[in-house]
Amino acid sequence: MRFPALAALAVLVSVPLAAPAAAQQSLSQTLDQIDPKERPASFRDLSKRLMPAVVNISTSKTVAPDGMPTFPEGSPMERFNDFFGRDEDGFRREGSLGSGFVISADGYVVTNNHVIEGADEIEVNFANGRVLDAELIGRDQDTDLAVLKVKSSTPLPFVSFADSDSAEVGDWVIAIGNPFGFGGSVSAGIISARNRDLNAGRSDDFIQTDAAINRGNSGGPLFNLGGEVVGVNTAIISPTGGSVGIGFSVPSNLVNKITSELIKSGRIRRSWMGVNVQDADESLVRAYKASGKGGVIVTRITDDGPADKAMLEVGDLILSFDNQPVASVRELTRVIADTPIGKDVPVRLVRDGRARTFTVTMGELEEQTGDEATQLPDLPASANDLGADLTGIDDDIRRRYGIPKDVDGVVVSSVSARGPAYGKLVRGDVIIEVNFERVATVSETLDKVKAARATPAEPLLIRVKRRGEAGWFDQFLSVDLGK
Repeated sequence: MRFPALAALAVLVSVPLAAPAAAQQSLSQTLDQIDPKERPASFRDLSKRLMPAVVNISTSKTVAPDGMPTFPEGSPMERFNDFFGRDEDGFRREGSLGSGFVISADGYVVTNNHVIEGADEIEVNFANGRVLDAELIGRDQDTDLAVLKVKSSTPLPFVSFADSDSAEVGDWVIAIGNPFGFGGSVSAGIISARNRDLNAGRSDDFIQTDAAINRGNSGGPLFNLGGEVVGVNTAIISPTGGSVGIGFSVPSNLVNKITSELIKSGRIRRSWMGVNVQDADESLVRAYKASGKGGVIVTRITDDGPADKAMLEVGDLILSFDNQPVASVRELTRVIADTPIGKDVPVRLVRDGRARTFTVTMGELEEQTGDEATQLPDLPASANDLGADLTGIDDDIRRRYGIPKDVDGVVVSSVSARGPAYGKLVRGDVIIEVNFERVATVSETLDKVKAARATPAEPLLIRVKRRGEAGWFDQFLSVDLGK
């Protein structure tokens, strides 16, 4: 699951609904097909029309023995094996419920990955009571999407995707699902925001809605007034576990792209550049003697990866990728995801104060890599121009901070809360460059910092080695000495 406050959805309709007359035609309409004067005053007819294409997905899996007793056959306590859901070998079955919706007459079904993850058996339950076994076609953990396939002797009712790029804040939407077990529930609201980043994956671009989404809505469709799927309900944020009007859906354009590829090949192939990057704010960009409000700085390059082969270097400030401006890590991640594998891409960057362009041939992503710095607590410290206590590296310092033998520079032993480097440098950082020039001693470092005070309008650029969970990596910092 994406969040503890998000659970699976079951659409359980007690009264069978009639299938549409033309089952091979989508139940959805585009919004431009609806005369504004004829748009309904209620959601009654729209809900009734869409219900047959929304399904309940039930899954089960076998779980290994967990230490609880299993009573032998013939024992007076044998009946408790069934109570605990165990067989004679101590194995037990676990089930879950989720929601999905049919996207084609021949039985392709979309749901959330977390609804079916780890399942041995999957069943799709239709609103008219029909139950069909489902085959997993493919799933994508990054977007939390999965595609199933059911076999039917007759065409199935289905719905179509909207163009989510055309959806705007304030548009009406409805969600169909099974919150807290109340099957076939319909909730209405509006699109509250677009392009939400929840830090759940590289493809985060959620639609936010205030339509009630609770435990049980996971994997269900979010419809516009034409009955087109504008998103797949995936997450909520709630301090109580219930709806507080903040729900999130994967936008339909991304769902359409992912599901089409899963149907075609059973998996998602993503482009890969082979770099780790950090955001560069306007201050950092100025320190590179470049213009603009943002960019990304290369902090690590994978050996023999696309960026390495293209001769990119740690410290490069990337300003555009494939002729598209790049102002943040998020933007670069998205444009890379949309780039075909094997394409030769021009990358415009700044190195050593000079603008350059390199051509990168995109590879295929095999696994996600990344680092997060483990920051040590700041301590009050010195009154030098940097506002940080520095020390040279010897064997004792290497042991104390775990500094590799191939890392040289000066170590930050503490940072003053009143100094200009507060909030930038952290204890344990190894400063290796100041304004693109290598440093090896404390005096050399402080001399360069002192010299930089002659131009207080220009931020000081510091390159450090920092220890993270996956090892040491480069970090680029801008320090405003004028403050």
